[in-house]
Amino acid sequence: MNSQRLSENKQFYHYQEPKLTEYLSEMITRSIPYENHHVVVICIGTDRSTGDSLGPLTGTLLSENNHSNMTIYGTLANPVHAVNLQEKIKEIHTTYKKPYIIAIDACLGKMKNVGFIMAAAGPLSPGKALKKDLSKVGDMHITGIVNVGGFMEYLVLQNTRLHTVMEMAKKMAEILHQVDIRLSNRENKKVIN
Repeated sequence: MNSQRLSENKQFYHYQEPKLTEYLSEMITRSIPYENHHVVVICIGTDRSTGDSLGPLTGTLLSENNHSNMTIYGTLANPVHAVNLQEKIKEIHTTYKKPYIIAIDACLGKMKNVGFIMAAAGPLSPGKALKKDLSKVGDMHITGIVNVGGFMEYLVLQNTRLHTVMEMAKKMAEILHQVDIRLSNRENKKVIN
């Protein structure tokens, strides 16, 4: 298995791991408290940079299916990025009572970790690789390591392979779709009991 366990609250898997969807959808579902009324997935990034398009691509793919337990913010048509992030966070908290927010974003890392998807408890610090000071967001976050960091990050993000980003976005959307199904099953069991 091409995975690494980082801690109790972090999971780190390569996007081609055969059981990735099963592992992460179960972990994410278990992390969502029963008392939360709604899950909001906020997909951060821009379509103006290949590497940074992971969030909006994931949001677009997620939006193609109906989800009864989650709302999606951040698509290719309506991205959530550095300029409107604070406004969207405020909108989410105004619209939903006690939302459970899952933040999605691309990140840079070591060469050996490119293609890995990480899910972790706690908020995401978007724009960190580009030295941006943006609001932290999320009760948990999922990031995809799209390329190598450490030098000329803007250029690196511009020259990231679209194929890798697209495959990771497909996998993240699949994982979150399964989370929605698992949440529906959990609700059904709660009603039956």
